[in-house]
Amino acid sequence: MASSIEAIQKILQETVAPGISDLRERLTRVEVEIKRLDDKIDNGLARLDNKIDSVRGEIKTEIHHLDDKLTTALEIRERLAALEAKVAAH
Repeated sequence: MASSIEAIQKILQETVAPGISDLRERLTRVEVEIKRLDDKIDNGLARLDNKIDSVRGEIKTEIHHLDDKLTTALEIRERLAALEAKVAAH
């Protein structure tokens, strides 16, 4: 019976063990590839965050400039209305 067990062990070692070894190697390669993709995604997200921050800053600057222009336009309108009132009164 011991020889039967040894024969089965030998068959398993010759047939199953190489398959398991191959699966381990493939799993290691998949893990490496996943890590590479994770790093790539992280780097892409960091660049995207930087671009969003840059655009956000540009938009804030443009809004500030537009606000200044609107304030100036309103002041000019008020002065013009005051001048028109003075001219109409004379």
